[in-house]
Amino acid sequence: MNRTLLAALTALAVLAGCGDDDDSSSASSSVATTSPPTTTSEPTAEAAARKGTKLILRGSEFGRILFDSKKQAVYLFEKEDSSKPRCYGDCAEAWPPVFAKGKPRLGKGLKRSLLGTTRRRDGRRQITYGGHPLYYYAHEDPGEVLCHDVFLNGGLWLVLRKNGDPAPSS
Repeated sequence: MNRTLLAALTALAVLAGCGDDDDSSSASSSVATTSPPTTTSEPTAEAAARKGTKLILRGSEFGRILFDSKKQAVYLFEKEDSSKPRCYGDCAEAWPPVFAKGKPRLGKGLKRSLLGTTRRRDGRRQITYGGHPLYYYAHEDPGEVLCHDVFLNGGLWLVLRKNGDPAPSS
């Protein structure tokens, strides 16, 4: 009984340390929305590629790391030792997957050879980088990095560098 209480209190402390706030919809709702249809006369493949989820490099207290184009930090789940996602249910509520909308794109300095996708159980495509499925933390605002090197949902959550490796622990 005491172990269960201790585990619950530890989880709450970690969540509080990661910036747990009441507005948990911002990161997950931005992931779940779709882009409006393109109304230009551009070729369909080119328009689809431009609409795809984009990863960029930005500076942070952990060096230059991956963000999406809306400045949301992206994380890897160290528990995942392949491109197969293992974060579902409560885990995916706290750590929404970075879904591929259209053809994923990369900003300057990122390596095309490290970019990929993987299929989740529901059939949706999740972006991978360096073989790691990517996630957001649901309780972060754009530009924030609150949960690097945090143990939650059975494993460490780490931000990524341009070579696909996690940033060093603090």
